[in-house]
Amino acid sequence: MIRVPFRFRQTFATILADDPAHAEAAKAGILAARQDLEAYIARDPFFTATFDPYTPDCEDLIIVRMAEAARKAGVGPMAAVAGAIAWAGVEAMQEAGASFGVIDNGGDIALLADRPVRVGVHAGGAALSNRIAFVVPPQETILGICTSSATVGPSISFGMADAVTIFSHDVALADAWATSVCNQIRPDDTSVLNRVEPAEVSGVFAIMGEKTVTWGKVPPVVRAVVDEQLISAGDR
Repeated sequence: MIRVPFRFRQTFATILADDPAHAEAAKAGILAARQDLEAYIARDPFFTATFDPYTPDCEDLIIVRMAEAARKAGVGPMAAVAGAIAWAGVEAMQEAGASFGVIDNGGDIALLADRPVRVGVHAGGAALSNRIAFVVPPQETILGICTSSATVGPSISFGMADAVTIFSHDVALADAWATSVCNQIRPDDTSVLNRVEPAEVSGVFAIMGEKTVTWGKVPPVVRAVVDEQLISAGDR
């Protein structure tokens, strides 16, 4: 397996692949998605500014995916940008023949795997931060594993959770719901999870200080040592 860091403008991602050609396909997929996104933003800058769901006048796949995810999760479309871009990259890897491919775009991960994969959890100053990992089973279809935090990273958050991780085969939706849940969940109030659709989101795992909340089906959680130097900065 090879690990390839990739940076282009606001995208700071890490690509995992078995074949250098698959890593190059991932880069091409990311760049194509960004090109479509940037072209649309130039025509409609409000797309990047709103914190509310928004209906764009565009049929480009990345724009449609971001807007639809935002509508379902009740957030602005840019809440889904990192997941949507990672998704496009892994789709390109799959089209190039890969059966294994991971893109970590700042904690928003798209994953295709013919083997189990461990995904570590970084949750700022929480006790479990960098000490646990999800053991994700092999995935024949692309899986999104997206994390939002109110205490880590440059993204805007209105919440207080140290980490909220969402699992969904719609990677943009996983990203959008991670933001939405992180904005609203509290140690004594998890009612936001009542809005999550089980047919679209398979599981949620939240860390708030010493408390953890699990909803739906989450991969096994094991003790681990997470190297912070391997964490990608992501889209910002």
